[in-house]
Amino acid sequence: MKEFTREELAKYDGQNGNKAYVAVNGVVYDVTGNSHWTNGQHHGVLAGKDVTEALSHSPHGDSVLAGLEKVGTLKD
Repeated sequence: MKEFTREELAKYDGQNGNKAYVAVNGVVYDVTGNSHWTNGQHHGVLAGKDVTEALSHSPHGDSVLAGLEKVGTLKD
């Protein structure tokens, strides 16, 4: 798996044909094509970022991660 810096992850924002990736607890997931992440956005949360904090406040929690492809890890 690839190791992403925050700058590299930011390129995967789901805009202009880019894939959409998000990081949660140091793991990077591909949300490209997920109907909940249209144009790299999900309820105001943007792809290309570490969304750990936002996910901790969501009603569904991290159960939604189970069906997503893991594509790498996030460097601190």
